[in-house]
Amino acid sequence: MQRLFIFLALLLWLSGPVTAQVNIGFGGVNYDARTPIEVTADNLTVDQSTGEAVFSGNVIVVQGDLRMAAGAVRVVYAGQGGTQEVREVLATGGVLVTRGSDAAEGGQARFDVNSSLLTLSGNVLVTQGATAIAGDSMVVNMRTGSGSVDGRVRTVLGGGD
Repeated sequence: MQRLFIFLALLLWLSGPVTAQVNIGFGGVNYDARTPIEVTADNLTVDQSTGEAVFSGNVIVVQGDLRMAAGAVRVVYAGQGGTQEVREVLATGGVLVTRGSDAAEGGQARFDVNSSLLTLSGNVLVTQGATAIAGDSMVVNMRTGSGSVDGRVRTVLGGGD
């Protein structure tokens, strides 16, 4: 078993930048995009002409059991003229996304509400129990739990007895 681990580690090291498939169900429960989004922040700026709201300072975004914390979050609405349908959420300033005991962190994040795609970039670290995967970016389909980590992926395979 130890030889297999050494071989896999060497193969990953020699291969350079790679893509790793991860199953990130974020808590193992199906994601429901219809759940209302609640945002808490120190400040809010609304631009009626662009249909955007910018939350800043200790921002926490909660949708169901999905939680995102960041320094600043820009919410882009689907249309203008008072619509409340959120199209995407853009977070910057150190982003932490959690669901249950699963977590992912990175420099910035983009969440497309309609497609349920969460993209984190900038020194991404994903933890699920004792497993951790690091890379440059991560894309997760929150409906299916399927995802990928790209750019100099690092993880430990195996371990324990």
